Amino acid sequence: MSNMKVTVDKIISLSESDGVDELQKHLTLLSDDQLTTMLTNSAVKGKDTGVLIKAIFKGSPVSVSHGANRRLLVYKHCIPLCESGDLQTEVTSDIIGLLMLETHSLPGHALAALASLYVDAIKLGEMNSGRSLELFPTILTALAATEALAYGKGELSGDEYKKQLINSLCSSRWDPQCVIHLTTMFRDVPLSAEELQFLIEKILRMFLKLDLQEIPPLVYQLLLLSAKGCKKLVLEGIISYFKKQDQLQKEEQRNGESEDVEVQTIPQDQLRHVEGTVILHIVFAIRLDHELGREFLKNLKAAQSDPLCPFSIALLLSVARIQRYEEQVFEFLKGTITKNFKDDQIQHSSKFLQELLPQCNSISNMILDTVKNSVFGWDHVTQGLVQLGFILMDSFGPKAGAFGKVTEGASSTAKTPNQLACRLGGQVLLESFKMHEPIRGEILEQVLNRLVTKTASPVTHFIDLLSSIVMSAPMILLESSSKVIETFDQLSYLPLSTVEGLLKAVQPLLKASMSMKDALILVLRKAMFSSNLDGRKSAVAGFLLLLKNFRILGSLASSQASQAITSSQVQADVHSRYNTAANEAFCLEILSSLRRCLNQQADVRLMLYEGFHDVLRRNSQLASSIMQTLLSQLKRYFEPEQDLLPPLKLESCISAHGDQVFIQEPLAHLLCCTVHCLLWNQNIRSGGNVSNDEDDEDEEGGVQSELHTILESITKCMIKSELEDFELDKCAEFSTSSSVGVKNSIYAVLVMGLNEVLMEYNFITANYSKNHFEDVLELFKRYHKVSEILKERAGKGRPTSSKTSRSLLSLGFISTLLTALFSGDFLRYSVSVALQKIQQLEETGHTDGPEGQSPDKTFCHLCDITSVLMWRYTNVPSTVEDAGKKVKGQSVSLLCLEGLLRVFTTILQRFPTRMSNFLSSLDVSGEGEAEGEGSDLTEQTAFYIRQFQRALMNQLSGGEEGFNSKEAQLLVSILSILSRQHNPSSQQFVQMITWTVKICKETNFEDISLTKGLLSLLFNLHVLYKSPVSLLWEMCQDIHSQLGDIDQDVEVEKQSHFAIISMKTAASTTLLVLSQVGKVLDEVDWLIAKKKGQIGSDRTISGNTQQPLGQQDPIEKAVTIQLGTLLTALHELVQTALPTGPCTDTLMRELSRTYSILTTLTKYYIQLCATQPGQLSARLEKLVKLSGSHLTPQCYCFITYVQSGELTAGGPEKLKKKKEDEAVAAASAKVLRESKAIPNLIFNIEQYEKFLILLSKKSKVNLMQYMKLSTSRDFRINAATLEAALQEQEQQRDESQQTEDSQVSEENQAPKKKRRKQ
Repeated sequence: MSNMKVTVDKIISLSESDGVDELQKHLTLLSDDQLTTMLTNSAVKGKDTGVLIKAIFKGSPVSVSHGANRRLLVYKHCIPLCESGDLQTEVTSDIIGLLMLETHSLPGHALAALASLYVDAIKLGEMNSGRSLELFPTILTALAATEALAYGKGELSGDEYKKQLINSLCSSRWDPQCVIHLTTMFRDVPLSAEELQFLIEKILRMFLKLDLQEIPPLVYQLLLLSAKGCKKLVLEGIISYFKKQDQLQKEEQRNGESEDVEVQTIPQDQLRHVEGTVILHIVFAIRLDHELGREFLKNLKAAQSDPLCPFSIALLLSVARIQRYEEQVFEFLKGTITKNFKDDQIQHSSKFLQELLPQCNSISNMILDTVKNSVFGWDHVTQGLVQLGFILMDSFGPKAGAFGKVTEGASSTAKTPNQLACRLGGQVLLESFKMHEPIRGEILEQVLNRLVTKTASPVTHFIDLLSSIVMSAPMILLESSSKVIETFDQLSYLPLSTVEGLLKAVQPLLKASMSMKDALILVLRKAMFSSNLDGRKSAVAGFLLLLKNFRILGSLASSQASQAITSSQVQADVHSRYNTAANEAFCLEILSSLRRCLNQQADVRLMLYEGFHDVLRRNSQLASSIMQTLLSQLKRYFEPEQDLLPPLKLESCISAHGDQVFIQEPLAHLLCCTVHCLLWNQNIRSGGNVSNDEDDEDEEGGVQSELHTILESITKCMIKSELEDFELDKCAEFSTSSSVGVKNSIYAVLVMGLNEVLMEYNFITANYSKNHFEDVLELFKRYHKVSEILKERAGKGRPTSSKTSRSLLSLGFISTLLTALFSGDFLRYSVSVALQKIQQLEETGHTDGPEGQSPDKTFCHLCDITSVLMWRYTNVPSTVEDAGKKVKGQSVSLLCLEGLLRVFTTILQRFPTRMSNFLSSLDVSGEGEAEGEGSDLTEQTAFYIRQFQRALMNQLSGGEEGFNSKEAQLLVSILSILSRQHNPSSQQFVQMITWTVKICKETNFEDISLTKGLLSLLFNLHVLYKSPVSLLWEMCQDIHSQLGDIDQDVEVEKQSHFAIISMKTAASTTLLVLSQVGKVLDEVDWLIAKKKGQIGSDRTISGNTQQPLGQQDPIEKAVTIQLGTLLTALHELVQTALPTGPCTDTLMRELSRTYSILTTLTKYYIQLCATQPGQLSARLEKLVKLSGSHLTPQCYCFITYVQSGELTAGGPEKLKKKKEDEAVAAASAKVLRESKAIPNLIFNIEQYEKFLILLSKKSKVNLMQYMKLSTSRDFRINAATLEAALQEQEQQRDESQQTEDSQVSEENQAPKKKRRKQ
């Protein structure tokens, strides 16, 4: 050992002196083993290793072979030594550094040997620590610089040799442990584009063999490697790997749930943490390399067929934190989300598309998955999620329509892509709020800000979100109560609907937070004296809500006073004794504040009257105070003297300002509120549900009996009163333009309202007493008289407002009344009021009066009303009813039918999940009950469909006399709504289609509206069953047959597939058929776009995916068949002598679109030929032949026909100047319209021919042999027509000279014709 030490010292000392020759001699004396042992010992000890290697290199000149060999020996020994892991890190770094410096001086064969050593070591998995790999790039670079190397029996240049090595290395098996080191190493190796692609594909394949924990460092190295190129490939590979991992993890979870297996090969939390780290690496790389960011976005936009997954969405949202990409990312996400919803909608609405394509991947599920995944520490994604949620809600929320009305329904019944996108935004924000504490404050603040600032547009979606947030985490919101209190300060400036929604949403918090409740009361009190009317109404709404929800002990159970909106998590101690006492004082204090409203404007009082009944139902202990308030208010207008008529002082109810008269006290509503509160209270007391103190009971009983007395007195006096007592006369003025007319109108509406309220009161309190029922009928007579006067006056020049005033009868009373009545004007009136209530429910989701706000009660009343309407319509046919007398207005049967249509629409819109309960409750007959109860929705619907089918068949079989067009249309509309309840794959749906086709084929009533209704029903059903193109073709043949040919000499073969198409209905049928053609073209266009997207993404991801020759893609086949049938149908229509106007304009438009889509298809095949050279399908050739030889020539004939039709339109019948002017105006408008339509059509035909020439060149198939180039163009001179016109002009000039006086009209027309022809 000491010998070895002496040798080392000697070599070093010789090296330090200038004795190179001696050093060489000394090294020559050492054997290879001695030299390697010396190196090993020195390196392990970590002493003088670098100096020793330098000395060996100094004494081993490359110029002599033994020197080069010794150097090679040092390299070959040091590389495994460094890799072994026995040396200290600093020693290894020194050795590798020294070796790198001397590499370029090695001869070519030595470099080749070293490179082979590395390749073999990597193949055998001996490079696991990767310490010596730093040297390999230097060896490869030096190798590439050498001129020639022996390879096999010949020789290769160094660069080629390097390529062979890299190819060998990438083609061999890698040990998973060395992948990261190799990736790091390749960053320093010069590579060509092909080598880089090969290498990256190899590394990406290795992902699956690595542990999850090793993925982030590998991704980091891979991103650094992507600086050389192949950025797209790197990003695609990473995203695709995590997409697969997510899918595997989901499948495992699903299988685990079904099989109760706990073992997971991919632990979810580990996968999510790895994904989060990888996203951070990618975002960091994009910050440093903007080219990578551009490539990432470009790649996602290009991959149309399957663009996103939860991982890529999370990555996008993280990239959005970089300012330069923020706008692009959110625009892309918005577009992708709406496109996904639109695609889904298009696919759902067509059976043809459902059979061709698999279901779209739901992007909303992916985004919600991203939200769930973000709980694993993805803080860099959460901010993007919040932004995305608000962007979706702001962009796609409901928009304000005319007069501030909301144009779209509630989000619970979201149907359109925009509504679905808005709802998705809300779900993202709600889930993010639940999961991430740091962003809760921001979400709440932004929601509240929008409620305050967006006063011009509806904010229902934000109110729904706030309500959901409150319900999901009320205690968390209490921590942010200051933000809610700040919003309260703005209440008096907000629209009433926003105030009501906001207070309902935060109502559960008020019970848990005294400070919030006190702040709200303070704000409401201030608002009560606001100069702004809406502010005062907001105060009333707020106070009423508080009264409903702070219940006093002893009030009714919540079966009668539903408290669904309170959250179980904040029902802290609402019913404890202290709270009850506090609630009572609190409620009485509010009531005293509300009494001040009774001196304010009518609108404010009206809100109070409409709200009192609900308060009473929720908080029955307030009955005494409320009844007392109403009594004192009613007494202000009641005439206590029995003999004085009228019994109420109407003049006190109106007020004047300048020359304007307006209502001050909505007296009918006051009486209505009093009646409902009185009857409700009476029911409760008589039921003995509420125990109370005797004093209170006596006092309350006194108020009740006094009110009963007043109401009976008013009833008697109203029956005695004549119109004159109310200063009304049938000849009086009721126009809204004068103060007298306005005053009379207000009186009339008040009198009608009072009569209605008294009718309801007397009917309910009658207890089957004949006198009371007579009173009800007398009151109705008086109501009817005023109503008729108003209608009559409205008919004369329409001076009054045409809208009927809203009835004051309650929905519950109407359902009771309808059941009790059978005939007469009273029944007609009751049914029309029921219709009014149903319409209000359909539009707003609630009705006036008690129980109008309760969905359950409303639903029950709807069921009762529908039962009566259904019974009345099916048992009393309209023909029987109308036979006796000529009724003014609609018959009751027709009103019933209209009611049924509205009910079915309302149920589907407002109670979609309760359709089965609804149909079960309609007891039409014994049979109905048997079939309805206990059977499924399909059977119930089928039963009612049969009822209405029978009624329609009766209409159609009754001949012209018994046929009522309006009734038939209503029946078709009801059938249309009910048939949507059937599953398109069910037997009942097919039966419905068969029946509709049969009706359309056999019905020959020349009724345009019925034809439109039936054909629309047929198309709507048929598209869910199969594509309607064959139907369209048959209909086009019928239209051609009915209207004749554009060439009058041609006799069209008489065909009649559908009897419903006649001379009279053909034009309107044409428009319907063309709109359906448009829908089919939309589907075809959508399919071609899908296929084009697939070509692009297939080319980028997997190179050529060539279809086997002779086998056509199913989508391409379907598209060509659809277009072929459509062309045949249009070929019929183009030859038809259609009336000029909407029919010809629409046909021209659809022809333009057809040629435009044929051009798109041709472009697609050109693109396909570029990527997949192959034979064109025979079907496409047939399609081109059909378009070229059949349709195009007929299009030019059709253009000529349209223009000649326009020329002959001004015939000799238009003699008068006025008619002439109108004709000129109409003709010029038409010319303007057609000046665009005809050139557009010709341009599209020529574009189609242009791209066919291109396709012919690409595919080597002569497609132009089928095209006939036409001489007919839009701008042309027809020689024959010109000659005829000139001759005619000459003749007329001669005639005018001979008989100037007698031929004035002809002379006037001649130049006009000439002008039109020019």
